[in-house]
Amino acid sequence: MPSRRAFLAGLVAATGTPRLSWADAGDPAYLAAARAPSGGHALFGLGAEGQDIFRIPLPDRGHAAAAHPSAPEAVAFARRPGRFALVIDCLVGREIRRLDAPEGRHFYGHGAFLAGGDILATSENEIETGAGMIGLWSRADGYARIGEYRSGGIGPHEIKALPGNVLAIANGGIRTHPDQGRDKLNLATMRPNLSYLSTRGEMLEQVELPPELWRNSIRHLAVAPDGQVAFAMQWQGAPEDGVPLLGLHRRGAAPVLAEAGLAEQMAMQGYAGSIAFSAEGAQVGITSPRGGRLHVFDTQGQFLAVHHRADICGLAAGARGFLATDGLGGVLQGDAARLSPLTRADRAWDNHLVRIG
Repeated sequence: MPSRRAFLAGLVAATGTPRLSWADAGDPAYLAAARAPSGGHALFGLGAEGQDIFRIPLPDRGHAAAAHPSAPEAVAFARRPGRFALVIDCLVGREIRRLDAPEGRHFYGHGAFLAGGDILATSENEIETGAGMIGLWSRADGYARIGEYRSGGIGPHEIKALPGNVLAIANGGIRTHPDQGRDKLNLATMRPNLSYLSTRGEMLEQVELPPELWRNSIRHLAVAPDGQVAFAMQWQGAPEDGVPLLGLHRRGAAPVLAEAGLAEQMAMQGYAGSIAFSAEGAQVGITSPRGGRLHVFDTQGQFLAVHHRADICGLAAGARGFLATDGLGGVLQGDAARLSPLTRADRAWDNHLVRIG
């Protein structure tokens, strides 16, 4: 009996390149990077219940991935200050392109597909000036670099595509230099923001925090089905200061900064690692691997619940509520009412769990 791969190869020969989908790659629901006990790194495709669908080796520690909206293709990004961005064919499990940041740049670990998947946008650092940049790459042209524009701040980290050809950009405000590893070079003058840009680079709206929170780096983003944007922050002051780590925003309005009681805020240790809206969009969660906590809020910013889990970080909308990963190999399902283990594997999941589609 011919193999599935041989069948696909025959289909290509007979009809030209087929229009493949994520279903052809086993229908994964999520992407996540992980480290094996041997020290090797890989990108995993996970099913809706957290089960392994595929495993693709990475050259070093991964941070997040951008999933193409329809084709079984992903771009895996290195953890800063690593420099790789690998385009991976998730059907056959191999690297098909390696993206090189322009001279004097490095990637910040995140990207987003635009225009139905035709364009990849990447968050980048202009090393000598510290300016944040958004790079544009054409998938149809083999991921050729076709343009760039300023992100609206320093240290752009996660970027999200919104309806209407709009990009939301988390400008973390922290200047770094790859020669100095993960050192933060401008803590006294940092000024993070949430910027909304058109996909042509025009500034549409910019949201800043109050001056007393300018050391609260805006790092990660989530988008609700109705377009509400949530942002997770990482405080660069004393961990016990107990500042808010979640922001909620609607275009044209002031941001809402949400927090639990002071004891819970202090327990988060000033660090929100990932953020997601629940499947139905009624709840938003942030994780703290340092504090071993998942905080759940409603979309008005009201604190609903805390769940305790060591080294929890990755978070995405689940089939019901949220799906989460931890550094001990666990995959969990939860909402405001409970957090329950689904699977556990012999690996350490990295920071992010990326939902496909």
